[in-house]
Order: sequence, then C-alpha cells, then structure tokens
Amino acid sequence: MIKQLKTLTSVVKYRNPYWEYKFDTYTLPDGTAGEYHYVSTPGSVMIVPKAGIDEFVLIKQFRVLNGRESIEFPGGGMKPGSSPGENAENELIEEAGYRPGKMTLLGQHNPCNGLTNEICNVFLAENLAKTSSRPDPEEEFEEIIMSVKEIINNINKGVIWDGMTIAAWGMYCFSHRSKIFR
Repeated sequence: MIKQLKTLTSVVKYRNPYWEYKFDTYTLPDGTAGEYHYVSTPGSVMIVPKAGIDEFVLIKQFRVLNGRESIEFPGGGMKPGSSPGENAENELIEEAGYRPGKMTLLGQHNPCNGLTNEICNVFLAENLAKTSSRPDPEEEFEEIIMSVKEIINNINKGVIWDGMTIAAWGMYCFSHRSKIFR
C-alpha cells in the first residue's frame, strides 16, 4: 500500500483574487521531510455548450501566457458563494452569451496535478437561449460554432490546444460515445 504523505507545514507565499501560491513541507515515504510548491485554487468549471444536434459553442480568446489565441469551451474559476452549477451557468452567460435550459455534470478532473490542487467541474449545457454576454473588463471573446467533426479535426491539427477543453471534450465523447462514434 502506498503511504499517504503527511503535511507538516503549509505557508501561503502569494495570494491574488484567483489563486494562492503555496509552499508545504511534508513527510517523504522514507520519513524525511520534503517540500512542495504549488498553486491552490477554489476550483474551476468548464462548459460544453451544445447548440444543436451536431453543433457546439466555443470561444476564441487571447492567452497571455502562451502569446496566442486559443479556441476553448467557456469556463472559469470558482467564485466565492456559488455552487459549481451556478458558476458554470454564470461563466456560460459571461463568456458566450448563452443561458442553459439544462445543465448536466459530466465529471471532474485536475488540469495539472503536479502544479495545482484545482478540481475542474465539467458540465454539458443544452437547450441554449441566446442572451447578451457580460465579459470581465480584461476579457474579450469571439463565439465560434463547430460540429463534432470540426472539433475533432481541430484537436488533431493542434488548432484546439487548450488542455482543459480537450479534457472536457473527452468527457463529453465518453459519456455520449454511442452518438459520437457510430
């Protein structure tokens, strides 16, 4: 059986409105002390918005850390006081300008378990109603509608390269495999 590591100390080195940079010490399997540096977040959501039988809503935005545009499903960090479902609905309205008629949790994943403790809740949004988007002042989005085939081709070509979007798409495909892979 793998030993569970015990945290000895946990220190926040930096905090902003979105995440904390933390430094922990813990016991290694041999009993000595080790250290771990990571980003701690309250979690995130990602939404796979189904706009029709074979159409999905994605957004294009500029990603500063990568210095390029990214085509993604709408999503964002958890806001204090809201449930994952409420947060997902708000992010869908904010980024894409759609209100969902039905939201279904597809699952959860950690986007990068060596660097963060973040858990992303992935939702399928159906029966969409167009409304006005409400982006944050520092955000700008362009709506893109793609078919299943276009999403798969764009992932294969590296046009869609965002890991959280690819994970969300995989969760959708797995849960709807009889409809996707006929």
